[in-house]
Order: sequence, then C-alpha cells, then structure tokens
Amino acid sequence: MCGPHAGCHRPTFARVDGMPTLPAFCTPTPLDKAYRLLNHGPTVLVSSAHAGSHNVMAAAWSMPLDFNPTKVTVVIDKATRTRALVEGSGWFALNIPARALARATVGVGSDSALTTPDKLQRHGIRTFTPPESAVPLVEGCVGWLLCKVLPEPHNQQAYDLFIGEVVHAWADSRVFSNGHWQFDQAPDALRTLHYVAGGQFFVIGESLKVEG
Repeated sequence: MCGPHAGCHRPTFARVDGMPTLPAFCTPTPLDKAYRLLNHGPTVLVSSAHAGSHNVMAAAWSMPLDFNPTKVTVVIDKATRTRALVEGSGWFALNIPARALARATVGVGSDSALTTPDKLQRHGIRTFTPPESAVPLVEGCVGWLLCKVLPEPHNQQAYDLFIGEVVHAWADSRVFSNGHWQFDQAPDALRTLHYVAGGQFFVIGESLKVEG
C-alpha cells in the first residue's frame, strides 16, 4: 500500500521475529486520522530495515506535517545506523512507546547499533512485521505509522530532517479508538512518553476538553 502517488512500490523484507499475525489489540487506523497518533507530541521509536539489517532508535523530535495525504517529519542524525538504513530503503516506521517501554526507549536511544550491534536484544526490543509493512514494528507500542520517505535532499543533509508519507497506520484499540486517544479510560501502562532530557520523561496526563 503506497498511497496516492503513482509508481511507488513497497519493498519486501523478511519478518524479523517470524510473527505471522498482528499483536493483540493492534488494529488498522484510517490514514486521515493517523496524524492524531502524533499530535500530542509523544517520543517515538524509529524502526528501519535494509539489505537484511534492521534497527530501532529513539527520537524526541517528530511531528505531523500534513493531512491529505498524511505526512510526518522526524529528525534522524547522520551518525546513526538508522540513517543509513532509511536512506538505503526509502522507508521508516514511527512506533509510539508507552510507559512500560520507558527504560528500553532510553536504552536504544543511548546505544548506537554501530558500536553495540546487539542493542535491541540488550534492551529487550522485539519486533513484528505485518504483511502491509515494509519495515519491522516494535512490540509493546500503542501506535505505529509506516512511512515512505519523500526525498528532500537539502533538508536531510542540512537539518537531518526527513519527511515521510504515512501509507499505513495501526493503534492499540485499548487506548486509541474512533480516531481519538482514550487515555482517561485506559490503563496507566498504556500512557505515552514525552521526553524532557537526561533520561526524564513526562507521561501523558488527564484530558481537558474546552468547549468552543
């Protein structure tokens, strides 16, 4: 599934953990609502794969960019293994971790696959690859966005800024349904992470709706 741009194609990657089905509660999210998975500014895990290799890194700087088609941005430093994989394949996925993955998120954000090749195993990161996905997705997250890189060479080289078109999205139905986050009704373990600095996160709090 490649969205509205004619001529795009999805490469085939081997399933990393051999899981043939989606995890429990992982359900497709309509693309016109996918931007809401990022609208509240959560920390993300960027997953990537190319030429038989895969990786996951943490990123605090990502955001929605457009609605139709849905586009997102993320900063991926030149010094990372993920950068090479994304540039090689033209694909990445943004995975939205919840509270239970806080330690693992710090771990894969601090360790580089270039110097710590087993960092995913070391920090307990497991992945799955549904048929629709071009790259592995991270287990235990509450949202996933598969993105095709929209090449912007100047932005990528000058600012490490990548733009991706979301071609498929999923969310944990226990905490995201009908196009909206349902944090007030969900277990605290499913609340998203928001990075500050030095290993400190805030966890998303209670909702406040202001009537117009």
